Amino acid sequence: MEHFDQSPTDPAFVQDPYPFYDSMRAAGDFAYWTDYAMPCAVSHAAVSAVLRDKRMGRAPLTQPAADPARAAFDAVEAHSMLELEAPDHTRLRGLVLRAFTSRTIAALEDGIRSLCHDLIDRFPNGAFDLLDAYARPVPVITIARLLGVPEQAADDLLRWSNAMVAMYQARLTPQIMAEADSATRAFTAFLRDHIAAKRATPGDDLLSTLIAARDGDARLSEPELISTAILLLNAGHEATVHTLGNGVATMLKTGQRRADAAAVEEIMRHDPPLHMFTRWVYAPCEVLGQTFQRGDRIACLLGAANRDPAIWSEPHRFDPDRSGPAHVAFGGGIHFCVGAPLARLELRVALDVLWERLPHLEQVTRPVYADAFHFHGLERLMVRDASGGSI
Repeated sequence: MEHFDQSPTDPAFVQDPYPFYDSMRAAGDFAYWTDYAMPCAVSHAAVSAVLRDKRMGRAPLTQPAADPARAAFDAVEAHSMLELEAPDHTRLRGLVLRAFTSRTIAALEDGIRSLCHDLIDRFPNGAFDLLDAYARPVPVITIARLLGVPEQAADDLLRWSNAMVAMYQARLTPQIMAEADSATRAFTAFLRDHIAAKRATPGDDLLSTLIAARDGDARLSEPELISTAILLLNAGHEATVHTLGNGVATMLKTGQRRADAAAVEEIMRHDPPLHMFTRWVYAPCEVLGQTFQRGDRIACLLGAANRDPAIWSEPHRFDPDRSGPAHVAFGGGIHFCVGAPLARLELRVALDVLWERLPHLEQVTRPVYADAFHFHGLERLMVRDASGGSI
């Protein structure tokens, strides 16, 4: 396995990681990233295989020593289905899916469309940041409505989510850790109050449904309810903001202003919001000729897999009409993103309303990606309506 050096916080890499991925992929299905001290699956075949291999999983073989500086954050993570394996993951995901149905998600479309129109009505004249004005509020308000918590809490939810998600970035610092732990405590207290209220007076919302969900005698505990609600917001919000921002920037650059399902899938393939997802090896195994030992940790480079030239012709070109196998932006296997249907709906509707209302939208400055790897999303997207008319 060939070794590669590349700081994930290097400015050139942050702005365009794809040349580095190309170099790694050219060396084979797997490559060793020395900065992470981890083997990486870099081809579409390798990433797909690792994500679906039942000899691997998210939960570490041994728990790291407790760190008081992040005790609240780790307590929430301990009950997150993203970090669990069977049988706990199977039970938890099954209960969540009983509440998070396709009918529940489909019923949100009219509300999302109305929200998008309302946000555009409030766009300022002149240049503005589309992320702050549109990409960020759409998913956080939608998830607040879905959970049944006050929309007025959206600013708090957004602040808590941003602080917690920063824990997954390569540039982790003691300050980021402290802010994440403080945000976790506030978020947990907020949800505990709302869970108590909904136990007393259930509503027609996801949080009430999760409280009532059962599979035989199995139900969600309060720590599981809190972790699940936080996961739905943090993972769903972060991914949708990045995808919508990346997608709009790409469409403005290429002139392909589309809002159909095919365009959403191509956005996810071409410039996905999450570039690295890891797996622990639970038993000695061989994958595509590469051997791994129990205790090894493998990084699945989703951004590399989605631009594999063995799968897609001209993979660096944005082409909503291309065909081929499914991208891996939503992961795979038992940890395939439970919120994928909601993300797809939000993206399709948000793009549809945006291009309907602002067909002459244009970039004001070159988009700049944030130093936030493993995520890949813009710091801001400065735009204006070039038509000169009122929005």
